[in-house]
Amino acid sequence: MMAGSVSEAADATRPGRRWSRIDLRAVAPFVALLFLLVLGALSSDRFLTVGNLLNVATQSAFIAIIAVGATFVITAGGLDLSVGSMVAFVASLLILFLNTGALGSPALFLAVTVLLSFAVGGFCGLGNGLIVTKGGIEPFIATLGTMGIFRGLTTWLSQGGAISLHSMDLQNLCRPVYFGTVIGIPVPIIMIFIVAGIGAFLLNRTGFGRHVAAVGSNEDVARYSGIKVSRVRIVTYILQGLCVAIAVILYVPRLGSTTATTGIMWELQAITAVIIGGTALTGGVGRIWGSVCGAFLLEAVGNIMILSNYASEYLIGAIQGTIIIAAMLVQRSLVRKS
Repeated sequence: MMAGSVSEAADATRPGRRWSRIDLRAVAPFVALLFLLVLGALSSDRFLTVGNLLNVATQSAFIAIIAVGATFVITAGGLDLSVGSMVAFVASLLILFLNTGALGSPALFLAVTVLLSFAVGGFCGLGNGLIVTKGGIEPFIATLGTMGIFRGLTTWLSQGGAISLHSMDLQNLCRPVYFGTVIGIPVPIIMIFIVAGIGAFLLNRTGFGRHVAAVGSNEDVARYSGIKVSRVRIVTYILQGLCVAIAVILYVPRLGSTTATTGIMWELQAITAVIIGGTALTGGVGRIWGSVCGAFLLEAVGNIMILSNYASEYLIGAIQGTIIIAAMLVQRSLVRKS
């Protein structure tokens, strides 16, 4: 069993230590978010306005939803570096399909497009899962390869330019998916909680979720216990692909176009959100709501940098890279202490 999982299993038998280690890791992202809200309020009087907070949460939707899928993959001991390029590829195919005008009814057309998004996203995830499990290639290398494939296909489809929706009617019909609200709450925020709720239920309340954690903790022990390790890992990659598809469904109405640069560095942001959310990069421990909180944290950091003069907004990528290194150092120190 991996070191982090061993320590948590041992702490479970000691109530005092359990509070100091397990609960602290689970609560830490939310404490950090609260601290960031206070910092944001001190840096700008516009930060804590309802409009700005809703805007931050809405803009975090893409990474938050992708991070839900990444939580499954990482909890099972895997990694997916292809999600950003997968977003660009799936979005390109969707817009090209919408531009064909193949169906008469716009509403029916959009429904078929949503199904197509899930099909393509799921197929991309399945491909990653098969390469990792059946091909026996390390997840880092396998998804690094598919990242290049998806990005290259997107460049080819767009011929190095942009792929945009041609029909204004379709653009207007799609807009509520991202810009619409339900009882004053933006649709993307609602989708975050729906996806995270389903993900948390699957990971924490089902046999499949227990199998995911078991595979990430110790693959050999899981296999000897009768768990179909390859199948579990493949399903986690499919779930990642489906989460990418949902993010794309929200993304396309926002701009109505995509390019070969769409989704660049989204894989770093998703992994960062998962790690600072308390999921162990070594596998075995996954926290869906922590990952969502991590996505909010990243977007809030960028928002504070834009509203204040503390640092240039062009340093957002550097700040995010620093955050993931710091999060890994914290995780490692907790494992060593155990």
